[in-house]
Amino acid sequence: MLNELIIHWYDFVCFGIVGVSFIGALYVIWNREGVGRIEDQTSYESLLPVNGPDGYISAAGLMPRGHISSNQLWGSCWRGLHPAGLLLIRFASFLIMSGILTCDILTYDASVFIYYTEWTFALVIVYFAIATIVSAHGCMIYYSKKNSTENGHTIEESNINAGALTFRAKELRATIKLQSHYNEEANQYRAGFGGYLMQIAYQICGGAVIMTDIVFWMVIVPFLKISHLQPNLLMGLMHSVNAVFLLIETCVNSLPFPWFRLSYFVLWSCIYVIFQWVVHACGLTVWPYPFLELSTPWAPLWYLCLAVVHIPCFGLFWLLEKGKNSFCGKLFPNAFVRSF
Repeated sequence: MLNELIIHWYDFVCFGIVGVSFIGALYVIWNREGVGRIEDQTSYESLLPVNGPDGYISAAGLMPRGHISSNQLWGSCWRGLHPAGLLLIRFASFLIMSGILTCDILTYDASVFIYYTEWTFALVIVYFAIATIVSAHGCMIYYSKKNSTENGHTIEESNINAGALTFRAKELRATIKLQSHYNEEANQYRAGFGGYLMQIAYQICGGAVIMTDIVFWMVIVPFLKISHLQPNLLMGLMHSVNAVFLLIETCVNSLPFPWFRLSYFVLWSCIYVIFQWVVHACGLTVWPYPFLELSTPWAPLWYLCLAVVHIPCFGLFWLLEKGKNSFCGKLFPNAFVRSF
């Protein structure tokens, strides 16, 4: 039997906080991602694929805001790290985290997905799954280009030794170069949808992992005595391994991390809160986290604090990305490639 649904006046304040956050995030995404114009200063900032004014993808240096190069998805920020090395890191992260999540489900059943931690942990797994597929495709492109380059050098050396660099041979090389340029643009454009999903997952994971781990270790464990949230080995792994693997990924990938994509993180949290409201309206009585409960007059303050805490959590991860590009770019100028 469903419990009687009681709504207090302060619940509408909570609804308003989540609603404003949700709509505000959508507005920022539409304003920053959905504008189909070319701006040199904002190259590689947007995820949505758009065309230039002439209907074609622009050349490097005049990239539309909606363009993301495919090699940013599967290439490393370290010149010495082979794409296959990044593939191995991502695949190992996917396997280990999938094993931990499977153990968690087998131990507590599928009801664990009522927790925000499980949502975030699963999203990190989804990110590594997509990243693994993208990296595998990138390795195919890398070896294809490498073989084409080696074959080109062999032909050129043979022609030089024979002293027969005719106009026809030069014209052929120019055609191959032009075709290679078109192929590269096509590969970059094909990165669109897969790159879009991969980038969204990465932006959300960056803030969500920081928030879940900080809230668990600095708020729930020391201050909130909740029976179903008491730490054990499995719970400790759930609130630490996600950050470890994501930080390793951050150290080696070349994905940009613009500040305005905090909006995706906010949307993710809003969807989770709305999900909680729906399942409790359907009869669930226990709240996974006490600060989400609506039956207390302190609820608006809790919800406001939760909304505000997204900024420092995302900001901390943004600073890590910024520090990586700033310090590594200065300390290792010949080995490091800035992502933005």
